[in-house]
Amino acid sequence: MPVPRSRTLFEPHDNPPAHYLLAHSDGGARGNPGPAGYGVVIKDETGRTVAALSEYLGHQTNNFAEYQGLIAALEYALKHGPKALKLISDSELLVRQIKGIYKVKNATLQDLHARAKELIKQLDWFSIGHALREHNQEADRLANEAMDRGMGRSSDRVAAGAPSTSLRAGAPARPTGQSLPPQEFEGIVRQGKVELVNGSLPDGTRVQVRVKI
Repeated sequence: MPVPRSRTLFEPHDNPPAHYLLAHSDGGARGNPGPAGYGVVIKDETGRTVAALSEYLGHQTNNFAEYQGLIAALEYALKHGPKALKLISDSELLVRQIKGIYKVKNATLQDLHARAKELIKQLDWFSIGHALREHNQEADRLANEAMDRGMGRSSDRVAAGAPSTSLRAGAPARPTGQSLPPQEFEGIVRQGKVELVNGSLPDGTRVQVRVKI
């Protein structure tokens, strides 16, 4: 009788399939909450780097950023294959929540947890494990670079020859005071000031406002 899928996802003694992806993921927020970002390094089963993902997430918490990194890795595996993923995170909370050891009490994290579990169910094989931060340095570097971009800082952490990172629209990527390519942001006026609801911009950025009624 075949073993049910729900058991194969987290059995530590299960051998990975012949072809799978290994993702090292990290997320952080400066201030917690504060400027947040994630970084994910994805390798194939031979250890060859196939992708480096990062994104600035605006004003969020560490745990929010950790979940976004996990979701980015899952989405990559489902889109590019193989649909087999081993994820390593330095967030023990994230790992234990995904494994069902810890309950998810925060409402925002509950939504992200549900999204992650939905994506995991679409994989043929999945494993998740915890590693100390010193063993997750590539992902940590990418997460910090994403936060630097969002805060309008130039980063000197980019290693020569490192794979290019993917960055979703809406994340500023130039130092303060330099012009950004045209982008659209949603916002709302409170007490005479425009507050962005889907991103942030570094101080000194010139903008044009188009009012929608």
